[in-house]
Amino acid sequence: MVKIASSSNQSSAAFKPGLLVALLTAASFLLLSLASSFAAPRDYPYRITATVGMVADIARNVAGDKAEVKAIMGPGVDPHLYKPTRDDVDAMMRSDVVLYSGLMLEGKMTDVLRKLARSKPVHAVAAAIAEERLLRPEGSGGHPDPHVWMDPSMWAEATEATGRLLALYDPTNAQHYQRNAATFAAACRQLHEYGRKVLSSIPERKRVLISSHDAFGYFGRAFGIRVLGVQGISTESEAGLRRINELADLIVNNGVEAVFVESSVPRRNIEALVQGVRARGHRLQIGGELFSDAMGPAGTYEGTYIGMLDHNITRVATALGGLAPQTGMQGKLAKDN
Repeated sequence: MVKIASSSNQSSAAFKPGLLVALLTAASFLLLSLASSFAAPRDYPYRITATVGMVADIARNVAGDKAEVKAIMGPGVDPHLYKPTRDDVDAMMRSDVVLYSGLMLEGKMTDVLRKLARSKPVHAVAAAIAEERLLRPEGSGGHPDPHVWMDPSMWAEATEATGRLLALYDPTNAQHYQRNAATFAAACRQLHEYGRKVLSSIPERKRVLISSHDAFGYFGRAFGIRVLGVQGISTESEAGLRRINELADLIVNNGVEAVFVESSVPRRNIEALVQGVRARGHRLQIGGELFSDAMGPAGTYEGTYIGMLDHNITRVATALGGLAPQTGMQGKLAKDN
């Protein structure tokens, strides 16, 4: 039985964050190469448990009808702060494969994931992304930014790696996984091109995306948008009055017309920023809600990875003065998007 650590501080005390990232990344690559050493599925569909919705969506697209996929964290859940319940641990123990994003996004689940990796394939999909492509924002202590799904071209790489993992785990259906992974990766790259097109239509001076926390660094790099968060890369950090005043000055000086709230982060910091800007006599609106650490409601287009990023790209483009179709790349966004 895997036991949940009574204190996340106790579990992290023995390891430095950078060492934990290195250990989990190395373990993930090892499992990717040795996945075939675990028992192949005895029957279908077998069980995959994923930590967050974005990873679960990769699994559903790659596995298809060969596996049932369950996501531990649903819409609106903040993975930076989430602590696994006993039911979560039980679900992962009963699963044949466990997938997570990695780079310490699910920091409070680290102990559980390390223990589970002794008995089954436990794979960090972000481990497939080359080290030199990872961002290390100022103030992060050298820790990589974990929000890699914000760049669809990087998420395509994570998809292809997941296809390789499942092909090794279940070689009988290797071509099925590799074909599905290639299809979904192509959809991610198509989304990337859509983002480049519509976000480049924003007037250059207004290409500033300000949101609740620094979840959009890869998004900004991919699409040429300056990105700033009221909080750091983890929602565990607190926003100070000095930070809010700095951002308020930047907004006024650059004529920024909109800032954004996030679906998985409380609105209070953005609302404080809006009040500070309006007190300076500048008109500022909340340009909409973006999906950062969680997807939209289950059963909706926005509740898929492609729909989540399509929503973000389209909403940012239109709120900041660019041109984008109201219903997004595929015409599937809700009309009140």
